[in-house]
Order: sequence, then structure tokens, then C-alpha cells
Amino acid sequence: MPDRKRLRGLYAITPSDASHPGELLPRVAAALQGGARILQYRDKEPDRARRRANAEALKKQCQVYGALLIINDDIELASEVGADGVHIGKDDGGIANARRKLGSEAIIGISCYNQLPLAVQAQAAGADYVAFGRFFPSVTKPQAVQAYPELLSEARRTLKVPMVAIGGITPENGATLIQAGADMLAVVNAIFGQQDIEAGCRRFQPLFDNPERGSQ
Repeated sequence: MPDRKRLRGLYAITPSDASHPGELLPRVAAALQGGARILQYRDKEPDRARRRANAEALKKQCQVYGALLIINDDIELASEVGADGVHIGKDDGGIANARRKLGSEAIIGISCYNQLPLAVQAQAAGADYVAFGRFFPSVTKPQAVQAYPELLSEARRTLKVPMVAIGGITPENGATLIQAGADMLAVVNAIFGQQDIEAGCRRFQPLFDNPERGSQ
């Protein structure tokens, strides 16, 4: 079984505008230095050799900082580079397939959008965490379905696996989601869209230390 106790904290997702190693790696290093505990490598470009090289380099960075590396959608790439796990959508090959290819220790997360029944099914199928959102207007996925904090509260009463909240999350609005039950906050723009990425990450840390305090 994966160590689900590590599934807590700031969950950084790489931006689509930083696919070249010269752009990606320094920005990720700053995020990890700032306290990101989980990194998801999300890259939809077709150049597989470049994506593998990036994933291998990110794996080394995460090891240095004691962070987890999760690969978005690509089970084969996660297996090839020895990533800590994979994040899949409802149409990305299924939890059973990911478990079969990645093994019993891999972390498998799944997008559940605003659908609690999908999360219940995912937990039963062996998912290690579920992700809900978007909760706020999102620069990365403006057309994503709307979810509300009440969904997290209901899910917390139903589920045993850790939960990720995603979508337009900032240090100013994230405390509401943690109070509702989120274990992790998945963030793209409020990390990688900042001029000082490390400082941007550090602004999230009080939310996990004391959700009532937020970014004040």
C-alpha cells in the first residue's frame, strides 16, 4: 500500500508554458523550495522523448526535496521513470490498469470533478486519492465544471481516502477548502504564474498549519 500519510499539503501542477527543461526545472525547484509536497507533471505535447527527459529530471528534483512526483494521464511514462504515481481522469485507462502496470506501492489519483458517486467508485476500485474541482474561476481550465465546498464536506463524511481540491485556488481562498475537508490544494497559476514562485508557495503554508488563519 502507498504511504497515504504523505498526501497532504501543497500540490503543484506544472504549467503548459514551461515544457522546455530550461524553463521547467528552475521553476519547479523554486516551488519545491517553497514547500510544495506533491508535484504533478502535466504535459500534453506529443514529443515523448522530451517528456521522458523532463520526467526523469523532475524525479531527481523531487527526491532531493522529499516530494512526490505524480505523472498526469500517462501510465507508461510513470512506469518508465519510476514516478511515485499517476493521476488519471475518468477516461484515462482506469484504476485497475494503472495498478497492474505500476504496482501496489504506486499512488493512483483520479479526477472526480463535482461527482461524489464517481469518488466512491474510485475509492472502491483502489484509488489512493480523489480530486474535486474546479472550486473557483480557473485560468488553466476556465470551462471546467463547478464544484462547491459543501461537496468536500459531504465527501469527508463518506470517503476514507485523501482529497484534493483544484481550480482557481489561492492563499486567500484555500482555507475554506481545507476547512471543508481537503487534504491537498492543487495549484498551477497561483504558483507558476507568480514572479517569485518560492514566495508564492510559502504563502500557502499557513493554511495547512492553521486553516483558520489562512494567509493573514
